[in-house]
Amino acid sequence: MSRSFSTAFAVSFIMLGAAVSPAPAQDAEAGSKVFAKCRACHSIGETSKNGVGPSLNGIIGRAAGTYAGYNFSEANKTSGLTWDEATFSEYIVAPAAKVKGTKMAFAGLKNPQEVLDIVAYLKQFGPDGKKQ
Repeated sequence: MSRSFSTAFAVSFIMLGAAVSPAPAQDAEAGSKVFAKCRACHSIGETSKNGVGPSLNGIIGRAAGTYAGYNFSEANKTSGLTWDEATFSEYIVAPAAKVKGTKMAFAGLKNPQEVLDIVAYLKQFGPDGKKQ
């Protein structure tokens, strides 16, 4: 390998590394504030109940359309999705785009940090509503 090629490769690699910033951290406390946007329809925690939308207890790791006692749209029940962090993050940005036919009438979270934070907040709660 020629010296000029090696140098050019090294400089390119360093510049690429400088352009890639570390991923922002999730903040569950900030997520609890973001959840205020969800409270009109959803609840979470030990006293959570279904409302306009289902309880979000244990949502991370749960199959879409499966919370007991809630009447989900057919689109949600047959979506085949499991709410892991990546899938939920994509959904909460644009619910109707991710699950066509969902009855969730929410425009979505457009701020990437809010998405990270709401996921951090939700994943704290197990199916029984207790913080894990």
